[in-house]
Amino acid sequence: MKLHLLVLIPAYNEAAAIQRVVTESLSHLPVLVVDDGSQDETASLAEAAGAVVLVQNPNQGKGAALRRGFVWALENGYDGVIALDGDGQHDPAEIPAFAALFERTQPDLIIGHRSFDKMPFWRWLGNNLGFRIFSWAMDTRILDNQSGYRLTSRRLMERLLAGKESGYEFEMEEIVSCVEAGYNLAWTPIRTIYAGEASHIRPIHHIVNFVRVAWQTKMRLMKRDWK
Repeated sequence: MKLHLLVLIPAYNEAAAIQRVVTESLSHLPVLVVDDGSQDETASLAEAAGAVVLVQNPNQGKGAALRRGFVWALENGYDGVIALDGDGQHDPAEIPAFAALFERTQPDLIIGHRSFDKMPFWRWLGNNLGFRIFSWAMDTRILDNQSGYRLTSRRLMERLLAGKESGYEFEMEEIVSCVEAGYNLAWTPIRTIYAGEASHIRPIHHIVNFVRVAWQTKMRLMKRDWK
């Protein structure tokens, strides 16, 4: 049975790339864009390219945008969503690889893992430290906890609606929720693309929240193991 999948693109001020990303994604699957309070033409350009567009104002964070997209996907009967960024750092040509793996083995979360060696130095350093710290917190090898290119199953989407994280930390929360529920986590390699796109991550804020989520995860899992 062919599964009903949707591409979900959370977007904030991505007018430079959103039309191309939507157009290329539409060659594989329907596309929903959640515009997270953009101050440019992201929403109108995405709609002109053929995407369904939801707008949330003011800006609420990537996690909030993903969660809103999940609600729409669930209401419209999708079996899963493939989330990718609107800035061009994720190649829509890799959508079929996620879909094929999902249809073959139906894991609840598929994360596209990148080659850190192909990143600019500071991103390489941040991702290497992040993967090591989060793997320690989870007590299992997490290949790429910061990749936003991922497929989420229907039942994991339902579970994540009760989540608390609204920013980039939502992507860590998603991994934790998947593992804690005993759901299946899978990986697929993706291209590592950097072409000078501006990052929306606030470094100090992100580091503080990353450490907070990692520590909370470690403590929660330790308490669970003690029971």
